[in-house]
Amino acid sequence: MTYRARVASVYLLGFFVDLVNMFIASVAYPEIGRQFDAPVSPLAWISNSYILGLTLVIPLSSWLAKRIGARRLLMFSLLVFIIATCGVSASFSVPQLIAWRGVQGMGGGLLIPIGQTMTYALYRSHERAKLSSAVMLVALLAPALSPAIGGLFVDSLSWRWVFLASLPFAVVALILARCWLKPDAPAEKGARLDLSGLASASVALTLILIGLTVLGESHHAQLGAVLLLIGIVVMGGYVRSAMKKSSPLLNLRLIKEPLFRTSMLIYQFVPGIFTGVSLIAMFYLQNQLGMSAAKVGAMMLPWALASFVAITLTGKIFNVLGPRPLFITGCLIHSVGVGLLALTGHTAHTLVAVLAFILMGFGSSLCSSTAQSAAFIRMANEDLADASALWNINRQLSFCLGVTLISLLFNVIADTGLPVDQAYHLSFVLAACSAVIPLLCCLRIANKTLIFTLNQEQK
Repeated sequence: MTYRARVASVYLLGFFVDLVNMFIASVAYPEIGRQFDAPVSPLAWISNSYILGLTLVIPLSSWLAKRIGARRLLMFSLLVFIIATCGVSASFSVPQLIAWRGVQGMGGGLLIPIGQTMTYALYRSHERAKLSSAVMLVALLAPALSPAIGGLFVDSLSWRWVFLASLPFAVVALILARCWLKPDAPAEKGARLDLSGLASASVALTLILIGLTVLGESHHAQLGAVLLLIGIVVMGGYVRSAMKKSSPLLNLRLIKEPLFRTSMLIYQFVPGIFTGVSLIAMFYLQNQLGMSAAKVGAMMLPWALASFVAITLTGKIFNVLGPRPLFITGCLIHSVGVGLLALTGHTAHTLVAVLAFILMGFGSSLCSSTAQSAAFIRMANEDLADASALWNINRQLSFCLGVTLISLLFNVIADTGLPVDQAYHLSFVLAACSAVIPLLCCLRIANKTLIFTLNQEQK
């Protein structure tokens, strides 16, 4: 096995560990709630705390890697994750669970940007499409398997084993990192931490994430809007300050790179929107169409198969066609899939719902895998750490924003007095129409120039 293949394996294993922890927790909520006699609202923060800890630590990843070295930081993050995982499984109250999940998120939050930076630096631009396909396959495998495996643990053992499921993988990743990764000297021992930027960015991200979470709850929508607005204002102040600094916490100037910026926007408007649509679709299919929970859960199987096809296809044709036609095709197919949900009205339309999930899986994954492949093509190796941090923050925000926007959209429509089934249908139609925004962004991509550059590098 080549060295870069070893680095990629450690990164993908760490990525898998992080995603499993993000998607497996929800299946344990009912059992945790019964054991601790806890309502739904605090239980939601078991996952939110993980996402918050993960998001807040990402801006520090680049500075820490320069100070102590990427290999040491990766191993340290795995060690923190392992300790926090044991703390989560041993918790005896919901507040303890939430606290340990936050620490666990901080450990997991460093795994992805550091591992991604180390791996992408070893692959040339024309080779990154196939690497991105491997990344997206892991991103598909984890959410597809986690709920089913977690359910078996809850039914057969205990909810505590749900959180321990990722522990063996984390231990293996730590051992492989110790044995496979080359020691690296800190790149910039004298680099100073942008403390004011860290403080303002942390406050802004915290307020935005909490605001988005609360905004999606109709009974706390006003509080959520206030928190979100304050967070945006604080973030605006951070951006203005960072653009004036020579060594900011995050190099926001990288967002000026057109392909990187477009890929980030695509992630917000396609995979992000799908996250929100899939959430209300679960309620719609069960509550309005009368489908069983098992049947609704099975909808993700054709989605996963279609996603696998899209991700595999991207890796094979990205260098030939370039990102623009793949983005446009993905956006259109995803939009049709979302719109098809509005044509269902009773259980006889199960096949229509299955087709909708197939189209959403193919379209969304075609966009996300193309975005992952395109985002870092024009990034210099010295900018990969900052670009990776920005990319992963954007990824986390896209999931939160998608859920909030679609949930809020449905709540607003439902409050107008429309019948519930019509409120769902109108929400699906409007969500499908949101594809216009990423489509317009795609038209500005210099596709021919990019294909020429990739082909020249391949020669």
